[in-house]
Amino acid sequence: MCGNNMSVPLLAEAVTVSGTERETAVVIFLHGLGDNGHGWADSMSSIRLPYVKYICPHAPRIPVTLNMRMMMPSWFDLMGLSPESPEDEAGIKKAADNIKAIIEHEVKNGIPANRIVLGGFSQGGALSLYTALTSQHKLAGVVALSCWLPLHKSFPQACSSSASQSVAVLQCHGEMDPMIPVQIGAMTSEKLKSFLNPQRLSFKTYPGMMHSSCPEEMAAVKEFIERQLPRV
Repeated sequence: MCGNNMSVPLLAEAVTVSGTERETAVVIFLHGLGDNGHGWADSMSSIRLPYVKYICPHAPRIPVTLNMRMMMPSWFDLMGLSPESPEDEAGIKKAADNIKAIIEHEVKNGIPANRIVLGGFSQGGALSLYTALTSQHKLAGVVALSCWLPLHKSFPQACSSSASQSVAVLQCHGEMDPMIPVQIGAMTSEKLKSFLNPQRLSFKTYPGMMHSSCPEEMAAVKEFIERQLPRV
């Protein structure tokens, strides 16, 4: 890790899967509540492209209201999982700023923003959507797995215009998800279609899949990353 990572707190600790040849693109992938970056770094390794660097940061440990204020890795506080639950607006914005700092760091190190895909699972997917849509940079795409759009009522106003016109989004959801029902994924997809280019959006559901991932989903993720980050 280079010394200048220290100004980007999440980067110093992040799990990084380096490319096996010259890195011309980056995927930043955010884990779900109570998890860490290691599992998703393994998943990314299984679908890796040789010219892509994968960065899987760990969320800070904070008390989570939904889980009786227990301390656990969480990108922001969660009060509930229904679309009408109150939301931790300050925490979501702060978390997005921390992810934007990683994006800035990669851009300064020579990877253009349009060669960066941001993704995540569950709470991490929610944060990746919010971050990409409010970023000043036009990213290559967003991978949003089993998740929702935080602060959904603030969109499209919260969008930075360049991102909102053209970002490609792959949304995937398990049809048997007991934690974040597939209906929430579908509502999120409809919301995104109302202000993004529908041609650039894809919503895939997987029969029998719960709040997890499956090989078919990972194949779709790999295909999306390959399409948005072709070899240069």
